[in-house]
Amino acid sequence: MPWVTLVGAVVGALIATASAALLDRSRWRREQDDRLAGARRALYGEYLTCLSQARNDFRSLARDQAMDLAERERSARDSFAPCYGVRYQMSITAASNVFIASENAFRRLRDVRDLAAAGTLAGDEAYSGGRAEYEAALEGLRDAMRSDLGADRELIVVR
Repeated sequence: MPWVTLVGAVVGALIATASAALLDRSRWRREQDDRLAGARRALYGEYLTCLSQARNDFRSLARDQAMDLAERERSARDSFAPCYGVRYQMSITAASNVFIASENAFRRLRDVRDLAAAGTLAGDEAYSGGRAEYEAALEGLRDAMRSDLGADRELIVVR
């Protein structure tokens, strides 16, 4: 009879150890997911900020009729340069659907940069069209980011 008690104790210990291991693994996985989501949230914000700053600079260039072409080109390229580093970070950290949308927005903004650098003014149809394409790509990027981060999920209230 004492061996039955010993076997019961061992089985109980094994169950407790396995349960603890599963809980620890689950907690570790949840913490990993939280860290990844936090890193992505920060990166997405940085990328949107970088694109926005460059877009505002291009708007200023497109409104400046007095700037010479060489200065305009230099200013446009300097304004867009910081976006490249964040773009490369996006390529390794962002979810694939977000990265695809980020590349589209990047390329559309690069088109706007090229128009501003070439001296196209804000009132020109080409500039307005390029800007509209960028805004549409940016909206797609924001939607992909929100989806990836779960920003549109409804909160579940537990009572």
